[in-house]
Amino acid sequence: METIFDKILAKQIPATVVYEDEHVLAFRDIQPQAKTHVLVVPKKKAKNLVEMAALRSDAEIGLFFRQVSHVAKILGLHDKGFRMVINTGIEGGQTVEYVHAHILGGEPLHGFGV
Repeated sequence: METIFDKILAKQIPATVVYEDEHVLAFRDIQPQAKTHVLVVPKKKAKNLVEMAALRSDAEIGLFFRQVSHVAKILGLHDKGFRMVINTGIEGGQTVEYVHAHILGGEPLHGFGV
């Protein structure tokens, strides 16, 4: 099933890109839940975190998390902190069947909402 993230990666839908390399695309969320809210999407598709763990090597998974941290640094969030969230499955609040990380920050964050 093609998702909105597939279409963004294919440049069929515009996005405000903050970082891109051969492994990930990072872009601003269209419904931000914090002053800074960016999504980081791996270019190699997996439906969810469980599938990502089954399909990828430890090195690939580590690279994804390192790229999330790199994007947070580019956004200027490393010094004061940020929240990274990965929603997996319906009960985990995942709304797009494509693994992705939310980076939230730029203000004090309270609670668990994304």
